Amino acid sequence: MRIIRLTVGGLLFIAGIVLTLLPGSILLVVSGLVILSYDWPRARSWLGFCQRSMRHSALKIDRYLLARKLR
Repeated sequence: MRIIRLTVGGLLFIAGIVLTLLPGSILLVVSGLVILSYDWPRARSWLGFCQRSMRHSALKIDRYLLARKLR
């Protein structure tokens, strides 16, 4: 089961990295990291970094759109 989990997680992570130009591809990176985080503690820290970065980006976009709307 561990080999399957590592293979699927690795493929999702690599596919997400390759497809970074397409919208929604970050979901592949995050899902790959979630699967890999069961077996690799380092993947767990990368997952936390990705989640913090995505949260920061979403807050930044929300502030920009709200400021644009209030003008």
